[in-house]
Amino acid sequence: MAEYNVSVLGFGDNVVDKYEHIKTMYPGGNAVNFAVFAKQLGAKRSAYMGIFGSDAEAEHVIASLTEEGVELMACRQVIGPNGAARVTVNPEDGDRIFLGSNEGGIRGDMLYALDRFTLEYVKGFDLVHSGNYCFTERELPKIKAAGVPISFDFSDDSTDEYYERIAPYVDYAFMSCGDMTLEQTRERLAKVKALGPKIVCASRGSEGSIAYDGKEYYVQGIKPVENMVDTMAAGDSLLTAFLVGYIAKTKAGKDGPDVIRECLDQAAAFASHTCGLAGSWGHGKKYE
Repeated sequence: MAEYNVSVLGFGDNVVDKYEHIKTMYPGGNAVNFAVFAKQLGAKRSAYMGIFGSDAEAEHVIASLTEEGVELMACRQVIGPNGAARVTVNPEDGDRIFLGSNEGGIRGDMLYALDRFTLEYVKGFDLVHSGNYCFTERELPKIKAAGVPISFDFSDDSTDEYYERIAPYVDYAFMSCGDMTLEQTRERLAKVKALGPKIVCASRGSEGSIAYDGKEYYVQGIKPVENMVDTMAAGDSLLTAFLVGYIAKTKAGKDGPDVIRECLDQAAAFASHTCGLAGSWGHGKKYE
């Protein structure tokens, strides 16, 4: 495993994905997956910051993150249900199918507000990652003002208004454009790039991914999956691998088109690896 001189923080959602067809729950959430994948990739420091519930689901996520070596010192735990989603998997292509959720559980009712003390903690990282379902939107201006770069994962249902409100605070924007043509994807990337991010990137399912830095579009194909098991968090693993590699290289004084291409290629390889694992990074636990 490579070692990267980067310190990264996933801020926002944690859930358990309950696979109903096998009665097994796996820890997940965009911010959690980012922190775990960064640690697995060899980031010097990787942390998660968010709100846990008080049930068995929350304890499973906490135990799994601890086992993975993810730092949790800025997390909070409150009484209430943890975030949980119900999913199944299409046996033909391994694609996950969402069946419903509890809208983040207690995390959706009790927002994580950054105060002067947690902001000092945040300043110790090279990058903070969050996303559309993290309930962190109102905290992004604080992180931006603190001088810490932000990456953000938009979703299929992110509206134009949402992009216009959030993208100006974001340095690295990610999105899914699997249902768009290549030309439509290019147009979306250009539109979001104009709002302020340094680099924007779209995943396109079986068509791979494409990034844009304002000057050039970088098209990256998928890597073959030896044993397709589950596409859960393939996009999360793609963006994490890209960011960890790119931030490490820019810290070392390297940047430019060749660096972006290299990091996209490495990201595609890591995403392929993730598709061969159940629940994206394992830690399955049976439930009734």
